[in-house]
Amino acid sequence: MRAGQGIVVISITLLMLGVVMVNSAGMQVSQDPLSFEDMLASRPTMLAFFAILAMFIGSRFPLHFFEKRLLKIPLVLWLLPLSVLLLFCVYMPSIGREVNYSSRWVTFGAISFQPSEVAKWSMVLIVAWWGSNQFQHVGNFWRGFVLPISGIGVIAAIIAVEDLGTAVLIFTVACLVLFASGAKLLHFATLVPIAIAGFAFAVITSPYRIARLQAYLHPFDDPEQSGYHILQSMSTISGGGLFGLGLGNGIHKFGYLPEDTTDFIFSVICEELGLIGAIAVASLYIGLVVLGVCVIRKTKSAFLQLIAFGVVVTVGLQACMNILVVTALIPTKGIALPLLSNGGTGWLLTAFCIGLIDAIDRKNDTVLSMHTHHIDVSTPSHA
Repeated sequence: MRAGQGIVVISITLLMLGVVMVNSAGMQVSQDPLSFEDMLASRPTMLAFFAILAMFIGSRFPLHFFEKRLLKIPLVLWLLPLSVLLLFCVYMPSIGREVNYSSRWVTFGAISFQPSEVAKWSMVLIVAWWGSNQFQHVGNFWRGFVLPISGIGVIAAIIAVEDLGTAVLIFTVACLVLFASGAKLLHFATLVPIAIAGFAFAVITSPYRIARLQAYLHPFDDPEQSGYHILQSMSTISGGGLFGLGLGNGIHKFGYLPEDTTDFIFSVICEELGLIGAIAVASLYIGLVVLGVCVIRKTKSAFLQLIAFGVVVTVGLQACMNILVVTALIPTKGIALPLLSNGGTGWLLTAFCIGLIDAIDRKNDTVLSMHTHHIDVSTPSHA
């Protein structure tokens, strides 16, 4: 089995587990128990099916398409204005939709999605293109560092207004991709005071973010309000013990644990599947990252190598951030668990980009096979 195929298998496993756990976390007290037929016809099941389809499309995607140009501009770079346009659409009365006091969604007819998810994956492709096509300037402070960082910062700032967690994720991944492409560590050091000032400004100007920070530091000071999320999450996790209460037998999902199907789905996994289930989930993500590194090391194209790196880092870092949030190791922020937390846009785009890793791995094997065949043909026989 190729490393890319292993990543696909792990991703499908996470999606299937996501379907089961989202249905379990979404259970309600009723005389009619949740049946297998209900689960098959549920929204998460349909989304998982389309996510697997998106993964298949990504795995067969013609990678040379990224190199094409429209109006003499690389197609990848067109994702930048598209992302900015969609991010501003959340504030349009007829298109934007507010959920939980945050304007993060847009609706076009029957289609509803989060533009921040589009921007998150677009930035991976854009920064990968920049790092591979401007590699001779990457070491230059103004052209190779300040210019791309400014564009990344604008996107992150727009997203940070409504979703600080995703903004931090996007900015961090973009910086790591730039660093992997050859940017100097000393240049990143100049960002530290600016990043700290920007983060502080985003927190200070938002009362609910101040409350979250206070709740993180002193959760028991206000257990019914600001500390409620953290305390309920920890109570849910501790209730599972080693082996859990059993699938579907969780208690806190019945009106106690907020966002149980999305941001805090890992807490439900800990309660119902116990420490064993939590370790299994963490192992799946670790396995995905390790196999991703194997694909990256085999890739010869700098552009494709940076794409694979960006996708792997995004999934791994996002999973890490979510687990740290639900275990109260960092302040609460709206960050989903990749391929597990209930979501439409996140599942589809993440699955497609994971499929790209398999496409890159397949191309690596094709190039290696052609190279090996060329050596076999050119080597004279001594028979």
